Amino acid sequence: MKTTICLMFLIGCGILLTGHVDSNADSHQKAEMEKVTLLLDWFPNVDHAPLYVAQENKIFAKHGLEVELLWGGDPDAPLKLVAAGEYPFAVSYQQSVTIARASEEVLPVKSIGLLVEHPLNTISFLKKTGIKTPADFKGKKIGYTVAPLDVLLFNAIAANAGLAEDDYELINVGTNIVAPMLSGQIDAVIGPFRNYEINLLKLEGAEAGYFALEKHGIPDYYELVIITNDAYLENQPETTQKLMMAIQEAIKFTKEKPDDALQLFFIANPDANKELEKLAFRDTLDVFATTQVQSEEKWDAFAKFALEKGLISKTVEAKDCFVNVLED
Repeated sequence: MKTTICLMFLIGCGILLTGHVDSNADSHQKAEMEKVTLLLDWFPNVDHAPLYVAQENKIFAKHGLEVELLWGGDPDAPLKLVAAGEYPFAVSYQQSVTIARASEEVLPVKSIGLLVEHPLNTISFLKKTGIKTPADFKGKKIGYTVAPLDVLLFNAIAANAGLAEDDYELINVGTNIVAPMLSGQIDAVIGPFRNYEINLLKLEGAEAGYFALEKHGIPDYYELVIITNDAYLENQPETTQKLMMAIQEAIKFTKEKPDDALQLFFIANPDANKELEKLAFRDTLDVFATTQVQSEEKWDAFAKFALEKGLISKTVEAKDCFVNVLED
């Protein structure tokens, strides 16, 4: 995946309609549009397809919003920028929100809704390595991309399979996940998304396998959430609700009309790798959010796991990590 900057502006809301158009009402709607920015967690990809559906299909505009979708090149930045009040909204991760609320200087962010409701993260490997179960990591070189999170998650899965930490070697490969696997530098890697890197490896002619984290000792968690900061949530509840209403509607459209949704994504991102994105989109449809009502039990389970494994150093209450601004 290449890193790029995506500055997508939804300009105006004039829509060509068949039949009578009330120009006064249209002008009034334009005047009432509220401009907000939503930071992406990564460069634009089909994980974000519903956001581009909401933009290109005028769903944001329908709810009175002009939304700028912005990717700045640093996956750690969006949460920090939202916490500091420099931007109102961002796409983030349940794990990141949990860590933010448990940090020594609490970063005041909350999840206000869902984009992808189950983990996409995997431990991936080439089948020629002979790996069939997590116990087969013994004696292997394992790549990781994000410390300490990936290290903690891998160690937990390995321990669940009966391995000690000196049974394998962990190697930081940064964001370059595929090349070290293909070259044989590593035998497996934690961090690839099952909808992206697995398909990229297939396109490279490599037969890959993976272990889903939630099936090997890691609590199920929300992969992608929408966040805002505590002050904005208190001061702008209507805007927050409108954003999530639009995203909920766009997810519904994406699930019901996937071919149309994918085409809208390509219109917004004409330089996207269409072959890869089509495969990734196919493997993402089933994990787009089916509800905007977040589970307290799910937030609580991951927070307890994070505390037990040392990812965080103090107890975090689930109610401090999320709020349901919509009730399905």
